[in-house]
Amino acid sequence: MQGTVGELGEFGLIRELTARLPRNRAVDLGPGDDAAVVRAPDGRVVATTDVLLEGRHFRRDWSTAYDVGRKSAAQNLADVAAMGAVPTALLLGLVVPADLPATWATELMDGLRDECRVAGAAVVGGDVVRGDTVMLAITALGDLQGRAPVTRSGARPGDVVAVTGWLGWSAAGYTVLSRGFRSPRAFVEAHRRPEPPYHAGPAAAQLGATAMIDVSDGLVADLGHVAEASGVDIDLRAADLDVPAQMADIGQAVGVDPLVWVLSGGEDHAIVATFPPDTPLPARWRVVGAVSAARPGRTGAVTVDGAPWDRAGGWDHFSA
Repeated sequence: MQGTVGELGEFGLIRELTARLPRNRAVDLGPGDDAAVVRAPDGRVVATTDVLLEGRHFRRDWSTAYDVGRKSAAQNLADVAAMGAVPTALLLGLVVPADLPATWATELMDGLRDECRVAGAAVVGGDVVRGDTVMLAITALGDLQGRAPVTRSGARPGDVVAVTGWLGWSAAGYTVLSRGFRSPRAFVEAHRRPEPPYHAGPAAAQLGATAMIDVSDGLVADLGHVAEASGVDIDLRAADLDVPAQMADIGQAVGVDPLVWVLSGGEDHAIVATFPPDTPLPARWRVVGAVSAARPGRTGAVTVDGAPWDRAGGWDHFSA
């Protein structure tokens, strides 16, 4: 496709974007009307939203439009899965400059569409607006299929803490890219295009998970939300965390302890949950810690091998 989004115009751009979108069984009415119609057989809808800003959450010189589409969908669909729900639909609010190549916008939509396919969802609509920089506002919906949602507040003393998915890969890839390199490719691709274990959220709910969250801001930081909401303490065992040999090699090359990436790096969108201690967990889950009663006078804390983890604090948009 030649030209810019300005040359296509708003409605021409919308036609190009929506023409790329299939439907799924959860969608009664997709793009093309005032609103979409998505089935909610459970009677409840899980909903989440995120905003991604160019230069803050992605860089066009680091990631293709397709990568940005996959990543922006993944981080929202992972939130749905972390509630124990099955993703069903995604809506896109897109702000773009008029001189943006039209192919960038259509490749972005291809990425959104393909990530939704992985999760079993569909892009069902949205809006486009002219602006000075690229910004995406994503809303994802999900179906609990009759189950209670798994929140952050249900962890109990005696529960085990288990994780599934990658930890630290995106942070290692970000470090590599920040130093002007493009390899090792697996870690760079993990930053550009995370692979959340969508199936694991609903499966964990069926197994009896007591609390759950996806790792978007760092394992310690996100488990801190669980500890605070549940009024418990959580201790992680460093020896049980997976640090691949190649990640250790990268850490040695750049002077970073890879455990910092594993414990404090976000954007892998692994899923971490707490379970009753006798829960038979599938092999893809790794037990990495335990829940205990909070010490008097504090609101729940996360420690590593019994000690506070203060080497990095996870992501906070307003911390810098």
